[in-house]
Amino acid sequence: MPAVNEAKILILATSGFEQSELEVPRDRLRAAGATVHVATPEGDDIRGWDKDTWGDQATADLSLAEAKAEDYDAIVLPGGQINPDILRTKREAIELIRAFAGAGKPVAAICHAPWLLIEAGLVKGKRMTSYHSIRTDLRNAGAEVVDESLVADAPFLTSRSPADLDDFVKGVMDALMKGVDRVAA
Repeated sequence: MPAVNEAKILILATSGFEQSELEVPRDRLRAAGATVHVATPEGDDIRGWDKDTWGDQATADLSLAEAKAEDYDAIVLPGGQINPDILRTKREAIELIRAFAGAGKPVAAICHAPWLLIEAGLVKGKRMTSYHSIRTDLRNAGAEVVDESLVADAPFLTSRSPADLDDFVKGVMDALMKGVDRVAA
């Protein structure tokens, strides 16, 4: 895996992403020297959801159709209730996530984003966490569900909520440098 300052990271999102769950990883990874691109379904800028109202806009770097797993070292999937619910209906999004997982590249999902992993059929037998309201969905899809700030079970990194963002971003950085199997909260 590359050093963080040499890594290329893709964030996949659409409007309705949890504001902090896109911005914090994007900004901290960029500050560490990583190249971070935001892919959206149509390549258009998107708007976040911030607590109880529409939040700020995030600039898109490319469309979902342009995003290729082979061009990146990891993918970050922000949560929010709206964002992953929309993305899990897009075949191209699910195929992209499967491509990252199939290549053994870190797939980092926070909050409601594990819905995407469920839709992709990737959670059975994996140890994971999520926002409390979708833990039953994870369990029903065959995951071992735990309540921890960061869970690493290669190639996946999962976290519960914006309160876990420090551990989540550190986990992504550690996964890039050491591999997911060596990540600890």
